[in-house]
Amino acid sequence: MQGAQLRHQPPAPGRKPVPRGASRMVAKEPMSARLPKANFSFLKSLFWPVLLVVLGFGTYEGATRLLPYADRPITKIAVQGDLSYISQQAVQQRIAPYVASSFFTIDLAGMRTELEQMPWIAHAEVRRVWPDQVVIRLEEQLPVARWGDESLLNNQGQAFTPKELANYEHLPQLFGPQRAQQQVMQQYQVLSQMLRPLGFSIARLELRERGSWFLTTGAGSSGPGIELLLGRGNLVEKMRRFIAIYDKTLKDQITNIARIDLRYANGLAVGWREPVAPTTDKPAVAKN
Repeated sequence: MQGAQLRHQPPAPGRKPVPRGASRMVAKEPMSARLPKANFSFLKSLFWPVLLVVLGFGTYEGATRLLPYADRPITKIAVQGDLSYISQQAVQQRIAPYVASSFFTIDLAGMRTELEQMPWIAHAEVRRVWPDQVVIRLEEQLPVARWGDESLLNNQGQAFTPKELANYEHLPQLFGPQRAQQQVMQQYQVLSQMLRPLGFSIARLELRERGSWFLTTGAGSSGPGIELLLGRGNLVEKMRRFIAIYDKTLKDQITNIARIDLRYANGLAVGWREPVAPTTDKPAVAKN
């Protein structure tokens, strides 16, 4: 036979023959490999919730035990802010019912509401300061004008009613529907800026129910006060027309003018003051 011949080699002395074919034996796996492994993942999923519960309970117990020592009575009330219209004593009296509380139980929201109900306080800020102090910061109303006969208006066009108005008669007086407070204040500010270069100030500004505006200037360096009938709408345009005509023709006659009607489309009408009749001195009569 040609080519390579396969020869059966006899096993070496001292070695067992390796089984071949179907009679080959497979080594058995150890018992530990065949048993199912224990799954401890569920314990990991329970660890964090249990830990959080334990920490929360411990914190609650600690806070409960320490609170009586930390919650001290309020011993000092500090009032901050530039106060011109309200006294420190009035503020202290207003919040007196709240001061009896302790540091953690004091009602800061109620105290703030109580303070902002005082007519002269526009805004109040209240906060705790450890360990036994409350700090109050107050912002007073800034009166800009009178609103009707019983109230004042601040710079935001909000009305407030102090007990005494006798000291504010020098402020301009604004009138209008209750819902139009901010609108009247805005028009007052705009018109005041336009009239100021002429030497005029506004003594009275009124918005009537039908939407007509009436303005009265204050007496000053430009002469006695005059009344401006502005009508409805286009107030800035009408005021510009008045300023232009005033500089050209009315300035020299302003002391004789009582009112100016600007309700016309392209002009104005002037109402003159009545001449003052000269007074005659009566001769003195001698009596015996």
